[in-house]
Amino acid sequence: MRARRFRIALAALTALAAFGVTGCGDADPASPQPGSTASGVSGTITVFAAASLTESFTTIGKDFEAANPGTKVTFSFAGSSALATQINQGAPADVFASAAPANMKAVTDAGNGDGTPTTFVKNQLVIAVPKGNPNGVTGLRDLTKPGAKVALCAEQVPCGAAAKKALDAAGVKLTPVTLEQDVKGALSKVKLGEVDAALVYRTDAKASTADVDGIEFPESAGAINEYPITVLKSAPNKTGAAAFVAYVRSDAGRSVLSQAGFQAP
Repeated sequence: MRARRFRIALAALTALAAFGVTGCGDADPASPQPGSTASGVSGTITVFAAASLTESFTTIGKDFEAANPGTKVTFSFAGSSALATQINQGAPADVFASAAPANMKAVTDAGNGDGTPTTFVKNQLVIAVPKGNPNGVTGLRDLTKPGAKVALCAEQVPCGAAAKKALDAAGVKLTPVTLEQDVKGALSKVKLGEVDAALVYRTDAKASTADVDGIEFPESAGAINEYPITVLKSAPNKTGAAAFVAYVRSDAGRSVLSQAGFQAP
């Protein structure tokens, strides 16, 4: 009986000792905190980016989150002119990636940039036509044929400004049936069969190869858009913003952009 009581007491003491060790471990102030990262980057990073960056930046955002646990990248994709206006009107954002220097300049001239914007990629126009190119489009002059319906971006949008420059260089005048506020809008008109062609970026046509063909034309070489990126002055998460910009410009970010069809700066 005495031996049995001794074994019970010993088991109880062992359990208490184990509990004490565990409790001390849980209270250790040096223990890693949930959501912390070795890089010191955490929290939400809000990125305003040109519509033509949708596919590539969505991928880069996921890759960045995987490389920096505890971060969340949220995007607002639209025409660069609209995004610049929103930023200058006080919309909260950490990073701005524009499809043209002019729209970035509107932001920096208003004092809303933080540092000097950096060009990270270039993009070039193609003629987007329905899959199989049923009308046999080979160049800009084919878009002026009787009955041809064409979609363009509005001139204040980078893809619209580039289209005007290319058309002027070719000496081609055409009347579009619609002017869209971003390149995705112009491309969607081709996908939906509402137009016969649209001038869009090479990257957008490449992202939609199941529905459209991208026809190269020589005048586009003189209307290449440069894409600048910057951290914003009023960024709620400046550390995260700087880390995201650095990631976009890293080998990992450049690889995603290159595969999407963007050109090196």
